[in-house]
Amino acid sequence: MENQEATTRGIWGSKVAFIFAATGSAIGLGNIWRFPTVVSQNGGAVFVLVYILAVAFIGFTVMLAELTLGRHSQRNPVGAIDHIKPGSPWKFIGYLGILTGVFILSFYAVVAGWAAGYVFKAVSGAFQGELTAEMSNQIFTDFSSDPLQVFIFFALMMGLTIFIISKGVKKGIEKWTKILMPALFLLIVLLAVRALTLPGAGQGLSFYLNPDFSKLNGTVILFAVGQAFFSLSLGMGTMITYGSYISKSDNLVSSAGWVSFADTFVALLAGLIIFPTLVSFGQPVDVGGEGLAFQIFPLILSKLPGGYIFGILFFTLLTVAALTSTISLLEVPVSYLVDEKNWSRKKAVWVIGIFTFILGIPSALSTGAVEFFTKIKFLGFIAFAFGNISLAVGALFICVFVGYIWGWKKAIKEIASGNPRFRLRFIWVFSLMFLTPIAILFILYFIKTLRG
Repeated sequence: MENQEATTRGIWGSKVAFIFAATGSAIGLGNIWRFPTVVSQNGGAVFVLVYILAVAFIGFTVMLAELTLGRHSQRNPVGAIDHIKPGSPWKFIGYLGILTGVFILSFYAVVAGWAAGYVFKAVSGAFQGELTAEMSNQIFTDFSSDPLQVFIFFALMMGLTIFIISKGVKKGIEKWTKILMPALFLLIVLLAVRALTLPGAGQGLSFYLNPDFSKLNGTVILFAVGQAFFSLSLGMGTMITYGSYISKSDNLVSSAGWVSFADTFVALLAGLIIFPTLVSFGQPVDVGGEGLAFQIFPLILSKLPGGYIFGILFFTLLTVAALTSTISLLEVPVSYLVDEKNWSRKKAVWVIGIFTFILGIPSALSTGAVEFFTKIKFLGFIAFAFGNISLAVGALFICVFVGYIWGWKKAIKEIASGNPRFRLRFIWVFSLMFLTPIAILFILYFIKTLRG
C-alpha cells in the first residue's frame, strides 16, 4: 500500500527543506562549467559584477513571482493558472513549462550520466599518468560514442531520480536534498580550497575578481543577464510547483532571496575552482561545456598532485549537482498528473520517467553512437530550443500573468502572508511589470548570440 503522501500533494517540513530543494533545482551542471566559460569570454570580473546585479533584480523577480503563484494556488503550473483564471487560454503557460521540463530532463539526464560515468573512470585510475590532450579527448570520444556505457549511466541517473520522486515531498525530495545539498557544498568548498593552493593561482584570481571596467559593453550585459536568468531554472514551472508546497506562514521573500544567493554562491565558487586550476596548468580559460569538464579537466588531473582524489571529488560534484536538478525537473510533470488527473504519485513517476527516458534516447546517441543524430547535433538542438528559448518565453509570460492578468496587488497580498512589511514591494513590482519583461525580450531578440 502506498503511504499517504505518495497519493497526496504533501508539504515541506520546514523552510530549510524548501531552500535545499529549490537551491538544488537551481544549481546544476551549468553552474559548474558554463558560468566560468561565459565569465572568461565576457570580460572576467566585470561580468561577475553585472551577473550578481542581474540575479538580484531580474532572477529574484521571476523566482518570487513563481513562488507566489504556486503558494497561492497550491497547485502545479497548469492548475495554478487555471485556479486564478479558470478555463482561460493562459493555461498554455503551465503546459509550456511542463513540456520544457520534460525535454530538458531528457537530455540533462544523459549529460548527468556522463558525469556519473566519469566518477567510475576517476576511481579506476583512468586519468592517472601523463595524459596528452589527444588521449584525454579520445577517452571522452570512446565513452560518449559507446551506446552501452551511455545507456547504463543514463538509466542510472533516471532511475535514481525516479526513486527519489516516487517517495513524495517529505520522504523523497526533502529527505534526499537534505543529504545531497550539504554534500554538494562541502565538495565544492574542498575543491575551491585545493585549487587556491595551486602554483600560479593568484593570476587566475586576478582575472576573476579584479574588474576591468573598460571591458564593460552591451555584450557583457547581455550574457550576464542571460546567465543569471538561465542558471536559476526559471520559466518552466519548477518554482511554481515547489512554491505550492510552502506553508502560508513562511516568508516567500526571504526564501527566494536565499535560493538566489545560494545558486550564485555556488557559481562563484565554481569560478574559484576553474580559473586558478586552468591558469596553473597553462590551459585556455575560454574552454567550456563538455570540453572543460570531460576533456580539459582529466588532462589537468593527470598532472595534479593528489589528482586521483581531486578527480573523484570533481566528478562526484558534477553528478550530485546534476541529480539535484533532475529531481526538480521530474517533479513538475508528476505534480500535474497527481493534481489534475488524480494519478497516484508512483504511477505518475514511472510513466513520466519511462517516457522521458525514451525521449532522451536520440540525445544519448548524438555524440558519436549514431551518425544521423550526431550529424544534426540533436542534443545541442534540444538544449538550445528548450534550455534557452522555452525558458525565456515561459518566464516572460509568467511576469505578464502575475503582473497584469492576476494583478500585482493580489500577488503582494499573497506575499504579505508571512512577510507583511515587504519593504522592496515597489522595486519588485517595477521589475515584474517593466524591467524583467524588457530584459527577457532583449535576450530573446539576441538569443542566437547566447547559444553555446
